[in-house]
Amino acid sequence: MQNPVNATTDPVWAATLNSMRGLTYGIRTERAVRQEAMVFVIAVPLGLVIAPSVGWYVAMIVALLGTLAVELLNTAVEKLADRITQEEDVAIGRVKDFGSAAVFCMLCVDALTWGAALAIRFHWF
Repeated sequence: MQNPVNATTDPVWAATLNSMRGLTYGIRTERAVRQEAMVFVIAVPLGLVIAPSVGWYVAMIVALLGTLAVELLNTAVEKLADRITQEEDVAIGRVKDFGSAAVFCMLCVDALTWGAALAIRFHWF
């Protein structure tokens, strides 16, 4: 009889648990992560109504997952930067701004993807 899969013997399972722990912690402690997770939960069923096709639905959901991923990375960078120093530091401020800009870019991707899907679905162009 084989041993059951557990985090101590299966690196894929261990990585999955680490990922879920990070996502859970992000949702519990970070407002932006929580907001984007809530948008995702609402958007999954809503996208089924809005999406003009299966391909569009996948693209819409992937865009939102990308935003959540970038937000989590931005949060990680900010936490690490704050751990390095709490003092005002121009270079660390720029690093944090880069992370914020990355999140903004993904929000633009979301707006374009969902906006195009809505336009196609409702024949706005």
